[in-house]
Amino acid sequence: MSEVRIGVKKLVPEARLPRYAHVGEYGDLAADLYAAEGIILESGSTVAIPTGVAMEFPSTHGALVEDRSGLALKGVTTLAGVIDPGYRGEIRIVVTNLGAAAVEVKSGDRIAQLRIVQRIQASFTEVEELGEAARGAGGFGSTGVR
Repeated sequence: MSEVRIGVKKLVPEARLPRYAHVGEYGDLAADLYAAEGIILESGSTVAIPTGVAMEFPSTHGALVEDRSGLALKGVTTLAGVIDPGYRGEIRIVVTNLGAAAVEVKSGDRIAQLRIVQRIQASFTEVEELGEAARGAGGFGSTGVR
């Protein structure tokens, strides 16, 4: 397993660096991100929660922001979760509360997960036809499993 070094700058003293809860051979896929300030997330609202950190990714990597399962069970889900390697501003976690009740987020709470991904730059070419595949154009629900 190769290690990717990511510089993290605290923008406020109470900020916490991202951290893997479990490391090693069967460690976590994503690192925890922490709220730098408390907020009440009302039902139906969308807010950007500051983490108080900025990051410096190598040009070869970026990150995806993912839900925490405990918050997802309460209806809190993340949105707009792509962090490009050239971005150097504060990491803010955009969340929406789809649940019926307000959710309190305290400073220092784990609010999302940060999954480091390798950046692959593709080239897109217009074609007249696409090759055949077993799935074809089947989309949502096309497997018959519900």
